[in-house]
Amino acid sequence: MPRRSILLFAGACIAIAVALAIITVVVVSGRTPTSNGAEITSTGQPLVGGDFQLVNQDGQPVDQTMMNGKWSLVFFGFTYCPEFCPTTLAEMAVVQQRLGEKAKDLQIVFVSVDPQRDTPQALKDYLSSDGFPKGTIGLTGTPEQVATAAKAYRAFYEKVGEGEAYTMNHSLTVYLMGPDGKFRTAVAYGMGPDKTTKIIEDAIARG
Repeated sequence: MPRRSILLFAGACIAIAVALAIITVVVVSGRTPTSNGAEITSTGQPLVGGDFQLVNQDGQPVDQTMMNGKWSLVFFGFTYCPEFCPTTLAEMAVVQQRLGEKAKDLQIVFVSVDPQRDTPQALKDYLSSDGFPKGTIGLTGTPEQVATAAKAYRAFYEKVGEGEAYTMNHSLTVYLMGPDGKFRTAVAYGMGPDKTTKIIEDAIARG
């Protein structure tokens, strides 16, 4: 992908991350019908997070209950990512160190948007790289399962190119989820370890 396109894409993703941090469901009187006739009650909470069924890097099935009781940083990417994913994971490793004892209550979750190549073993090998956060949980699944998880987290991704040389465009937002499995805030790409650590510490302090 041309460098100009990458920069434009990264800029758009940062804007999305900022919006996610502040956008909530518009509160209206009554209920809003959906296209299939169901009804939605506005909650005033961001529509981020929800049900999913995937497998971890050990091949074990997991679902959204893995978020229960832990603070979670959820990030969508892929192991063939040339820059953004390794950069984000390396930054998360620094954040993990700076959090010290607080890090024991925080899990980092890397969800692959490239299930065609990212098998559980591929994720396990990738996440064991030096400089990445210790204990990062890698998740993958069928294309349909990945699509469901990405939809729940409002994460964008698309395949670009054909053959073995294809790549994946994807959003760069890291989602901070609370121990109740609900969205707390978003961390934009390139924010840096200092700001990211403070955001997480402030969120944990608020509960």
